[in-house]
Amino acid sequence: MPTTRQLPAFAAIGGAVAIGAMTAVQARINGVLGVRLEDGVVAGLVSFGSGLLLLVVLVGVVPSGRAGMVRLWRGVRSGGIPPWMLLGGACGALTVTTQGLTAAVLGVSLFTVGVVAGQTLHSLILDRIGFGPAGVVAVTMGRVAGGALALVAVGISLGGDVLASAPLWMLILPFAAGIGIAWQQAANGRLAQRVGSPVIATTMSFIAGTVVLALAAGISVIVNGPPASLPTEPWVYLGGLLGVVYIFLGARLVAQTGVLLLGLGSVLGQLITAVIIDAVWPAEAGPSLWQTVAMVAVAVASVLVAVIRPRRR
Repeated sequence: MPTTRQLPAFAAIGGAVAIGAMTAVQARINGVLGVRLEDGVVAGLVSFGSGLLLLVVLVGVVPSGRAGMVRLWRGVRSGGIPPWMLLGGACGALTVTTQGLTAAVLGVSLFTVGVVAGQTLHSLILDRIGFGPAGVVAVTMGRVAGGALALVAVGISLGGDVLASAPLWMLILPFAAGIGIAWQQAANGRLAQRVGSPVIATTMSFIAGTVVLALAAGISVIVNGPPASLPTEPWVYLGGLLGVVYIFLGARLVAQTGVLLLGLGSVLGQLITAVIIDAVWPAEAGPSLWQTVAMVAVAVASVLVAVIRPRRR
C-alpha cells in the first residue's frame, strides 16, 4: 500500500491553519449564494456539485488518481474498506448547507465559533477512542487545556446581544456542523490511508455529499418551491473549489496531526480569517469588536497550549 511522506511539524500546523482560512472564506461565499438563491440547501448542492466535477476531471487526468480509484474498488469489493469510510461527505453536506442557511446572517465569526465548539469536543472524543488514522492519540493535559480554551472563545463570542439578534436554531446548526467536520476529517483520513491517495478520499467525500444534497435539495424545492435564478457573479461559485482543496489537505494531514490538533489549527485559521471578513463585510448578527479580538486571542492560546510540549528533564 502506498505511504505518504511525513511533513515537518510547522508545515502540518500551517496546513491546518490554511484549512481553517479556506473554510471561513467558503462560509461567506456559500452564505451569499444561499441568500441569492433564497435556498441554502440548493446553494450547498451547487457548491458540492461544482467541486465534484473538478475532482472527476482531476482523477481522470492524473495517473495516480486512476490507480487510487482501482485500489478503492478492490478494497470495497474485498471488504477491506467498510462502507462507513465512504460517507465522510455526508457530514460535509451538513456543513455547506449550514453555511448557506446561517453564515450570511450570523457573520463568519459567529458561525465559526459555533463550529469550533462542536469540532473541538468531538475531536477530543475521536482521538481518545482511536477513530482517526493516527490511532489512539493521548488526551494530554495540553490538548484538554487547548480544547477548553477553544470553548472559552465560543463563550466570549456569545456575549452581549448576540443571542437576542439571531434565532436559536441558527446557533445550534453550526455546532452540529462542527461535530460533522471532526468525523469527516477522521473518516476521510482513514480512507486516504487505505487507498494511499488523499485525492480519492476527497472525491468519495464529494460524491457522498453531492448525493445527500441532491436528495435534500429535491425535498426543499418540493416544499418551498424553486430557488431564485442563478447569480451572474463568478466568485459566488468558488466554494466548491475551496472545499476540494481543504478536504484534500485534511485527508493528507490528519494521520500526522490527529483529529484534535488538526481541528485546533483550523480553528485558528477560521477565526482570524473570519474576523477580517466580518470587519470588511459586516453581517446582521455578528459579535462586537471586543468580542472578536478576545476570542481570537484565546483561540491562538488554545493552539499554542495544545501544540507545545514541555521539555523532559
